[in-house]
Amino acid sequence: MNRVLIRCGWLGVAVLLLAACASTPPASTANAGRYSIQQDRAPTGFVDIAAIPEVIPVPISRTMAGNRSPYTVLGNTYRVLPTEEGYRERGVASWYGEKFHGHKTSNGEVFDMYQVSAAHKSLPIPSFLRVTNLDNNRSIVVRVNDRGPFHGDRIADLSYAAALKLGYADRGTARVQLESIVASGAQLDRAVARNESSNVAALRVSGGGDKYLQVGAFSEFGTARRVSDRLRDITSRPVFIRSVNSPSSGTLHRVRIGPVNDPGEIRRLTQSVVAADLGSPYTVTE
Repeated sequence: MNRVLIRCGWLGVAVLLLAACASTPPASTANAGRYSIQQDRAPTGFVDIAAIPEVIPVPISRTMAGNRSPYTVLGNTYRVLPTEEGYRERGVASWYGEKFHGHKTSNGEVFDMYQVSAAHKSLPIPSFLRVTNLDNNRSIVVRVNDRGPFHGDRIADLSYAAALKLGYADRGTARVQLESIVASGAQLDRAVARNESSNVAALRVSGGGDKYLQVGAFSEFGTARRVSDRLRDITSRPVFIRSVNSPSSGTLHRVRIGPVNDPGEIRRLTQSVVAADLGSPYTVTE
């Protein structure tokens, strides 16, 4: 899920950098009171892999949020690359999930383990990567919005949803290849079309009911309200905030448009939201 960037001070970013380490981070007394659970884990409920939306690579603009360079974590200093163009690397990827769900990432967005995202030590934030699991050749596109992992020899930390789609959520790690993607306008059109087809197919599997576009989920109600106000400028469809409580992550405020049941209108609305830099919405039925 994509979200509106929230600027934060470097001290806050440094703390957030430590939070993005991996699905099995070492115990830290400094962060002991930050999370409601000590050990990271997968969600307890069923997750429908067919309903996890694809990431749409879009032309992006960046701020300093999450891009301070150099930065130091656990005694090691890292530098953010000036560009993601041409980046390619092979190594081990891990995943992170419920412990960090609902907490802020390094650039101030809210981590959602049910969305496809990634943490990387040196790529500019945000960036897009094609990640291929070298053990089964599954491949997906992820959006980098966090820093880490900062232990072991791991080159990336993916969200639980991304690991599930790549087929290694049950193992914890996988050998992967990372390749940067720099989106053009033509790529955006093709990606939106693919995303829409995927969403419609997933909805057919999951059953009937009205469809809604979920634009984002935010821990701060004020942010959700500001996004809602901007959405009302680009659509006449109802825009509303649905707040849900989670024992592990507190309250999340989900911004949605709808109901929208026509596939053509869903595609047009998705394009409008992406063009307005408000995120990459996906279709839900509840």
